[in-house]
Amino acid sequence: MTMMTPQPLDQEDEEMLVPHSDLVEGPQPLVEGPQPMEVAPADNDNAGSVENQANEEPQASRFTWTIENFSRLNMKKLYSDVFTVGGYKWRVLIFPKGNNVDFLSMYLDVADSATLPYGWSRYAQFSLAVVNQMHNKLTVKKDTQHQFNQRESDWGFTSFMPLSDLYDPNKGYLMNDTCLVEADVAVRKVIDYWAYDSKKETGYVGLKNQGATCYMNSLLQTLYHIPYFRKAVYHMPTTENDIPTGSIPLALQSLFYKLQYNDTSVATKELTKSFGWDTYDSFMQHDVQELNRVLCEKLEDKMKGTVVEGTIQKLFEGHHMNYIECINVDFKSTRKESFYDLQLDVKGCKDVYASFDKYVEVECLEGDNKYHAEEHGLQDAKKGVLFIDFPPVLQLQLKRFEYDFMRDTMVKINDRYEFPLELDLDRDNGKYLSPDADRSVRNLYTLHSVLVHSGGVHGGHYYAFIRPTLTDQWYKFDDERVTKEDVKRALEEQYGGEEELPQTNPGYNNTPFKFTKYSNAYMLVYIRVSDKDKIICDVDEKDIAEHLRIRLKKEQEEKEDKRRYKAQAHLYTIIKVARDEDLREQIGKDIYFDLVDHDKVRNFRIQKQMPFNLFKEEVAKELGIPVQFQRFWIWAKRQNHTYRPNRPLTPQEEAQTVGTLREVSNKAHNAELKLFLEVERGPDLQLVPPPEKIKEDILLFFKLYDPHKEELRYVGRLFVKSTGKPLEILMKLNELAGFASDQEIELFEEIKFEPSVMCERLDKRASFRFSQIEDGDIICFQKWPPPEADEQVRFPDVPSYLEYVKNRQIVHFRALERPKEDEFCLELAKNHTYDDVVERVAQHLSLDDPSKIRLTPHNCYSQQPKPNPIKYRSVDHLIDMLVHYNQISDILYYEVLDIPLPELQCLKTLKVAFHHATKDEATILNIRLPKPSTVGDVLNEIKTKVELSQPNAELRLLEVFYHKIYKIFPTHEKIENINDQYWTLRAEEIPEEEKNLGQHDRLIHVYHFTKETAQNQVQVQNFGEPFFLVIHEGETLAEVKARIQKKLQVPDEEFSKWKFAFLSLGRPEYLEDSDIVSTRFQRRDVYGAWEQYLGLEHSDTTPKRSYNASQNRHTFEKPVKIYN
Repeated sequence: MTMMTPQPLDQEDEEMLVPHSDLVEGPQPLVEGPQPMEVAPADNDNAGSVENQANEEPQASRFTWTIENFSRLNMKKLYSDVFTVGGYKWRVLIFPKGNNVDFLSMYLDVADSATLPYGWSRYAQFSLAVVNQMHNKLTVKKDTQHQFNQRESDWGFTSFMPLSDLYDPNKGYLMNDTCLVEADVAVRKVIDYWAYDSKKETGYVGLKNQGATCYMNSLLQTLYHIPYFRKAVYHMPTTENDIPTGSIPLALQSLFYKLQYNDTSVATKELTKSFGWDTYDSFMQHDVQELNRVLCEKLEDKMKGTVVEGTIQKLFEGHHMNYIECINVDFKSTRKESFYDLQLDVKGCKDVYASFDKYVEVECLEGDNKYHAEEHGLQDAKKGVLFIDFPPVLQLQLKRFEYDFMRDTMVKINDRYEFPLELDLDRDNGKYLSPDADRSVRNLYTLHSVLVHSGGVHGGHYYAFIRPTLTDQWYKFDDERVTKEDVKRALEEQYGGEEELPQTNPGYNNTPFKFTKYSNAYMLVYIRVSDKDKIICDVDEKDIAEHLRIRLKKEQEEKEDKRRYKAQAHLYTIIKVARDEDLREQIGKDIYFDLVDHDKVRNFRIQKQMPFNLFKEEVAKELGIPVQFQRFWIWAKRQNHTYRPNRPLTPQEEAQTVGTLREVSNKAHNAELKLFLEVERGPDLQLVPPPEKIKEDILLFFKLYDPHKEELRYVGRLFVKSTGKPLEILMKLNELAGFASDQEIELFEEIKFEPSVMCERLDKRASFRFSQIEDGDIICFQKWPPPEADEQVRFPDVPSYLEYVKNRQIVHFRALERPKEDEFCLELAKNHTYDDVVERVAQHLSLDDPSKIRLTPHNCYSQQPKPNPIKYRSVDHLIDMLVHYNQISDILYYEVLDIPLPELQCLKTLKVAFHHATKDEATILNIRLPKPSTVGDVLNEIKTKVELSQPNAELRLLEVFYHKIYKIFPTHEKIENINDQYWTLRAEEIPEEEKNLGQHDRLIHVYHFTKETAQNQVQVQNFGEPFFLVIHEGETLAEVKARIQKKLQVPDEEFSKWKFAFLSLGRPEYLEDSDIVSTRFQRRDVYGAWEQYLGLEHSDTTPKRSYNASQNRHTFEKPVKIYN
């Protein structure tokens, strides 16, 4: 799935937006003078369908648009003349004064989009430029790519260039008030995939995308096509009682089996459910490398103690040696480390070999960076990495994404980076190998798969090129589609860099078109040639457990039956037959309004060509009701959205086919025919033929209400005369209800229930015709007079009961601090007011003051509480609390406050961690003050709640995030906008030494950190409590260390293992005891100083803190987790 269209890297912050067509109304005046270049027409092919992928060699052309009198243009937007590229019509669209921005807005537009057939789609790479007519090198040019379709028929740049630059006559973009616009457009032909059969064309099938799971699909296809790995997965022990959604091994076995034997694409939902992922996780794009590691770790763990234990290590695990070797003394330190994949630099490297050269590059430790070699002291040394052994399957992760410190953002590296079909890691006499390496193993590898990322840093699409049997034939696995590809497409076209496209009109301007390629290799999988036969082994049915074969074959058969059923659906009609028995069964249990839920009645699948009379014989056989005793009624949907039997079928209609009858009865053209089967019984309960119905006869249905039991039930139906009156049938109704014949009863007509209930008393003395009663109407009745108020009856009559049923809502209440557990349920009404709801909750909790209840709504998608609670009386009704977009939740979270909510809303509550000057444990305080208060007020409030080291101690408030201090709050700052949801607020005493800083003293940040050096990549992780420290001019590290040890009270033995480093922008530079610390910290201010800090490197022994539900995590921080 394409999450976001990629943007040129040098315009990461550019916004590519389709202009709103309603910004300008009416026809646009033409401008004199736009002169399009003559473009040679290309072969015309119709556009393919939606979701098509670019294919084959592109056709390209340049179009130049000369716009005269540019500064005098007075229209909002302007189109160029139409030009043709790749058989398609295009035009350039500009907003000379900007599309609601102070920039020129410019887009490429499909000129004939309004007349193209439904589902059209075309793919183009293009660049748009405003030519600088004084200095060509200052021309502003931006490029992108897009799949154009009905919804997005134009695409480009809302903020193309500042209007101030464009209209400045000295800048050279307007000469003689003329603007030159150039469009380079390259169109790729598209294949129609609607009719494409991957299995038939390639022998392989794809995987369905769940929303943003293309990254996972490309990895799963790569692992599946390593047969040794697939065989090991098949041999993991599972049982017939396992459920795929609860067992990763079984879900993966099932997925691999289907990839091997299915004819169509395979779903991955069972597998992601076995990971413990909800749908939200499936819509999060993660990182292939991270998923690969997590999945392999899980499988490695699940394989322990089984016949396939160690498979992951055998396939993917290699080892390298980190070494430091002294130059002038005989001392060498080495450490062996294992790896499952290698991260290779792309930036600054032209190919894989250059990356390996960089990986094993020797670093010299000299000068200030000398190595401390135990008894030899500080020494010049060489530091590096060499490989002890490589695994049979070598996974190379290419570092296409990196952090740009200048721009403070992640960027994607689209540079050209080559990788060979055959990779020789023994080259140059084994320069990558350590002295301990086994030189008898030939490290020659052949390329098995190329995983590709297409897009920008904030999203994109993943797919894979794989050659499953290592022949010359490559295949592209792109979610559901598998296509045959050549080696050029799999290798060279995935190197990245710029793509040059030849012009179709070389006589005009011979400058080649250049486009940044946003699709490039991101992960490579190589297989060692000497292990090829072992890894690319045969995997057949005998490798699959019998219970799995039986289960999956049964699934396949059921799927085939469904497919056949679906394929023949157009030949059949479903007839749903409701009877009195269904009404008795459902009314008062499953339904209360109308008569029946048609999805729960007997249905028949009947060929459309069958005469209806023959269908009646089917009914006779199935239900035991002879044909002569059957009478069928057609249902009709009324204008008030109720659904009732309308009239009996005529003999002429019953002579027709089922298909014809369905079309007559059903204007909605669905494949169903809904009927009511009327069956009459005599006094002895024997079947009798239905009575003849004349125009005057009306069929009515009756429901009985019991207010004491709060029960509504169906009691039967009667024919009445339209001229008759309800008085005439009272005895009959009493009989149906089992009442005495003279029991007084009251009648109500159930008219409708959407959007609100309408149930009105029926005048017993007026005729049915006068009361507008007709066939299919529902009459509810009850004993009368209704119960007295003192009889403890909640709903004394039919209308009040139906109103209750319509609005009742069971709500599950959860304590906000335990958001996963239901505490209690209450039956409420959707139209209950805010006050009604909190009163009921307070009553349940035996709380005297309902205003101390605070409620928080539920997010149906994340299954978490929403971040903001409901303000006092800010919603009218319960339903407003439960609605989340188009869904209605049945969960609310509650808190019991210590003061009434209206009071609290005038206050600001801050959660502050107070760190005592001498005690280890922090005290968590909830400080509550009026919103206009200042930080100074907060500190004064804290003083009243904590024990200070001395009565006149001064306090300060800090903002801490991810174990770094980001801010010291000024005491005059207002607290209203301080956020304690994401950051930790920390209060502490200001040490005396900080109050009297000398002229040359520095106040520096000191943070704890650990360093991971796996795969030659340094990653600094901060932890623990950060703090400030005063350092004096000329003070050595040894002196500073002594003060830090005293401050933190660390035992000598442990403190001796700590290392000290100066860190700037995350890079550690280790310090020696004799180093003068103040020379590193030249900045006097502390704001922004977290970029430079004194780091204390030691192991993190603090327990991990879990975030509570109310603390939202940013989605881009969310790691891949497999929970089961």
